[in-house]
Amino acid sequence: MGETDVSEKSDASDQPFVSLYRRFRPGTFSELRGQPHVVRALQSAVRDGHVAHAYLFSGPRGTGKTSSARILAKALTARRPKRGAVRGVHLVHRDRPGSSLDVHELDAASNNGVDAMRDLVAHAALGTPGRWKVYIVDEVHMLSTAAANAC
Repeated sequence: MGETDVSEKSDASDQPFVSLYRRFRPGTFSELRGQPHVVRALQSAVRDGHVAHAYLFSGPRGTGKTSSARILAKALTARRPKRGAVRGVHLVHRDRPGSSLDVHELDAASNNGVDAMRDLVAHAALGTPGRWKVYIVDEVHMLSTAAANAC
C-alpha cells in the first residue's frame, strides 16, 4: 500500500510548477473579476471599432493590469470577435507568449535598458499578417531614463 502512495505522488510531481497567478489568470473579458468598468470600456471599444492608439493601465498590484492588456490584445487579434467578446475558438495566438507575430510583450522590470527598447521599436517597422499590432510594456515605470528616451 505504501508503494502505490509513493508512485501517485511522483506522477503528480512530474507536472511543471505553474504559479497561482499564471494558472488562474483570466483569459477573456468574462473571466476578469472586480473591474466591470474596464471590461465594459474595452469591450465597447473593440465592438464599435473605436480603439485608441494607446491604453495606460494603472493601479495597485493584483488588480488585473497585465491581464486586461493581454485580453485586449487577444480581442484585437481575434479572427472573428463577437460583440467585443473573446472566444477561444477564434483566437489567433491562443494566449501563448511569443506565439503571435502581432503581439509583442516587454517586461520592463527585467529589460529596462536602451537595447530592449530599440529592439521593440525595430519590431514596429516589420509587417505582420494581422490588422493590429499590439505592444504591451509591463512595469513601464521600471524603464531607465535612457530607455524611455530611446522611444
